[in-house]
Amino acid sequence: MKYKRILLKLSGEALMGDKKFGIDSLRLQQYTDEIKKVKETGVELAIVIGGGNIFRGVQTDNSVIDRVQGDYMGMLATVINAMALQSALEGAGLFTRLMSAIKIEQVCEQFIRRRAVRHLEKGRIVIFGAGTGNPYFTTDSAASLRAVEIEADVVLKGTRVDGVYTADPEKDPEATRFSSLTYEKAMQKGFKIMDMTAFTLCRENNLPIIVFDMNKPGNLYKIIKGEDIGTLVH
Repeated sequence: MKYKRILLKLSGEALMGDKKFGIDSLRLQQYTDEIKKVKETGVELAIVIGGGNIFRGVQTDNSVIDRVQGDYMGMLATVINAMALQSALEGAGLFTRLMSAIKIEQVCEQFIRRRAVRHLEKGRIVIFGAGTGNPYFTTDSAASLRAVEIEADVVLKGTRVDGVYTADPEKDPEATRFSSLTYEKAMQKGFKIMDMTAFTLCRENNLPIIVFDMNKPGNLYKIIKGEDIGTLVH
């Protein structure tokens, strides 16, 4: 396999499937099947999942909820998704550990870098919840930070599109996909691959990012095997 240790970033919205909010059990099962197939190769796998299907910060300017409070609510939403994913993975016979950046002793471990690495070495899937534990940071930033901390080989950003395009493929039929991009070119072109904090963290630590379509069965496994899936940003 091409990679020994990976960090998979999933969006909370992806768990909605065809629903308007919440968790679609069919989509959750699909992700579980994809992850199990990859884990059976022996790769060490960590996961960060967003919370946008449950709560996405303060969405209106006149909200009575302030930004910091809203961000903490978003962090708790990621823990809910992480718990759902953990339950599905364990139901499939996989060993997992849920680690939270916010102390919630009754449902998960507190994030400690050395302990997380040890879990990975023992073959457990580690799910990181609650983002970075700080307001004003996205789950993309959390994914980049955790990937650097555990010395992952790559960040796999699972989305609903199969990579980075010259233009929006849903609007421009002539848009073409990049098979690879440098960090510099991606920044010059203004591609919204991750927020700037997350992107800079990857660039400064020479951590490659692969943007790919997580909803297409088999894509995750093909990436682990080294096939040209999605867009590699390096």
